Amino acid sequence: MLVTKFAIPEIIFGKGSTKHLAQCARRLGARRVLLVSDDGLERAGWVSMIKGLLEEDLLDCVYFNNVDSNPRDHQVHEGAALYREAQADVIIGLGGGSPIDAAKGIATIVGNGGQIRDYEGANKIMRPLPPMIFIPSTAGSGSDMSQYSIITDVERQVKMSIISRSLVPNLSIIDPTMLTTKTPELIIASAVDALAHAVESYVSKAASPFTEHQALLSIRLILDNINEAVETRSLHALEQLSIASTAAGMSFSNAGLGIGHSLAHSIGGRYDVLHGLVHPILLPVVMRFNLPASEKKMACIGKEVLGPRICSERCLGEKGIDALHEMFVRLGVTTRLRDILPTNSDMEAICRMAERDTCTITNPRQASWQDLLRICEEAW
Repeated sequence: MLVTKFAIPEIIFGKGSTKHLAQCARRLGARRVLLVSDDGLERAGWVSMIKGLLEEDLLDCVYFNNVDSNPRDHQVHEGAALYREAQADVIIGLGGGSPIDAAKGIATIVGNGGQIRDYEGANKIMRPLPPMIFIPSTAGSGSDMSQYSIITDVERQVKMSIISRSLVPNLSIIDPTMLTTKTPELIIASAVDALAHAVESYVSKAASPFTEHQALLSIRLILDNINEAVETRSLHALEQLSIASTAAGMSFSNAGLGIGHSLAHSIGGRYDVLHGLVHPILLPVVMRFNLPASEKKMACIGKEVLGPRICSERCLGEKGIDALHEMFVRLGVTTRLRDILPTNSDMEAICRMAERDTCTITNPRQASWQDLLRICEEAW
């Protein structure tokens, strides 16, 4: 086996685990924290709850909520300026991938200066970041686990991938009760996002025994619990989806992703579509493209989806991919690009940009922009 590494944050997991937030912030030296979240978490009451926990422990809290669903570069700089102005000492990110990615971007600028675009790519953050605590409110993005931050460069219309061990937080507090306020649509979108993380990291060129186990666990838990979570809001099922998202985050943070995410970043940068809408459309098509290079692993995924079958590895992989597509249809999610994009006239530019995305490097099968264009045409 080649030399590999596996980096994750300290994790506090379980129902009601947010009650430990103030104590953990104190342990990191907090006296005044910058809390990064968004309007949706405010309406759900989670922001006021977190503020209350901090106030009870006499911790000052400065609040920043100018975060879009695809966080912008100028929002990161605005948040960093607020951190400096308030003389904060710890950053808390509360929410899905957007507030947490924004919090990582803010920490990057606070610790290293410059413009956030200076850190696009891998391993360009050279100086320490302020302490970070993340509290995920969805079971999907995995950003609370990962070495990734995805920030939109508004001028270039590009979703930048910023990758660094420095972006792994000091602590992730995962409280599954936060999922109880999510709509069925958001539960599905988040779970499919986690599923895409698990599948792409499992077949990644950089996968290792440490990541493969987490990826398969995530796939299994999502398939076993997504229907119950959507239909009944069972806290047990929501907890299992939280475990699945955490496992997928551990996997993709260390193994990387693939061309499904390259395309999702490029499409999101051009059209500002929600990240979770793209994966049920692209994942089956991308899996079919990668099948010739990953027959054994695709067969393992097929076995998780369908159970044991007496057929070749290629056949089991194909049947598993078809079953995933059918599951997305049953869940009522969009499965065609034409339903979320206004036009296909920019597809060549989108695919040329995706070819240069960092996630393309670890895809198991080499893909040119022409290959990516054919994938988008099949998904249209």
